[in-house]
Amino acid sequence: MLTDRLADLEREYHNVEGDLANPAVISDNARYLKVTRRHRELTPIVTLWREYRDLSRARDEARDLLADPEMRELAEADLATSEARLSELESELELLLLPTDPDDPKDAILEIRAGAGGDEAALFAADLLRVYQRYAETSGLKLEVLDANQSDLGGFTKLVAEITGDHAFRAFKFERGVHRVQRVPATETQGRIHTSTVTVAVLPEAEESEVHLDPSEVRIDVFRSQGAGGQGVNTTDSAVRAAYRVGTPDEIIVVCQETRSQIKNREKALAILRARLAERQREADEATQRASRQAQIGTGERSEKIRTYNYPQDRVTDHRLTGDDKNFPLGRVMTGDLSPVVEALRQLEREALLAEMAHAEG
Repeated sequence: MLTDRLADLEREYHNVEGDLANPAVISDNARYLKVTRRHRELTPIVTLWREYRDLSRARDEARDLLADPEMRELAEADLATSEARLSELESELELLLLPTDPDDPKDAILEIRAGAGGDEAALFAADLLRVYQRYAETSGLKLEVLDANQSDLGGFTKLVAEITGDHAFRAFKFERGVHRVQRVPATETQGRIHTSTVTVAVLPEAEESEVHLDPSEVRIDVFRSQGAGGQGVNTTDSAVRAAYRVGTPDEIIVVCQETRSQIKNREKALAILRARLAERQREADEATQRASRQAQIGTGERSEKIRTYNYPQDRVTDHRLTGDDKNFPLGRVMTGDLSPVVEALRQLEREALLAEMAHAEG
């Protein structure tokens, strides 16, 4: 029953609050982060549950007062107000109790690649990076570029970044796929509209305990950074290349060169490698439930798209949505205001989960 589940969560909440005051938990950074994350997840549920429980008592008291002629009118008003709010609370609690993606709370690896369109695609990849940087900042997250291949015109043919903060993966996971842009490129002399694409992948970071990485299967090379990290970056061999199972079909190459510290670059490179290995394992384990990474980012062809940025029509269209809800003002999106798009996609995700649960119960 719903009330039993909520009572269990309240008991867990009490235990979590106790853990937050436990010196042993506070001194263990990894454990403390998990506990604080769980506390944030449970707080809105428990807050609504307590309101629901208190309001249920008030409703019962109002029903008892209906028998008193002097209090009947007041009791009827209180009863109507209580029942209306209880109905709202039930709906809100049902949504909060929907199954959540276990990867949602994690940090994320963001990969942006120019697809069809040459220099224009690379320029739009740079535009998307700026959108994501502003969105991350307004969401209380940190986006750090780890590796980037810059084009001659100042765009990016490939870029890898790390996004850290509370529920970073949840904030960015809907960006996975092919982004199509329709506009007149800066290099176009005849004013013709071109169509270009950029592919975006978002991977949840994997903890060391989740992925076994055999050191004998990873070759670490260091070299002088060629990134845009400033003059100091290029004076030492600070860049790191992590090569996994070189020369085999399982080969993965990760480069990180955007910080001045070889140690930090090594840590970041191994974090990306673990994320890619975890994604590979998820694909193997859940091939029928979850799209593969290739399906996630597509091939970069113009016909494949999750979102279109139409400059002549001054709008952004997310093709996973329907009706008027799928269109958003281009200017707002390109200045990093992705929240309306993301919230619409979250609502779509919730509706799909509710429909799935209803089908399973039926």
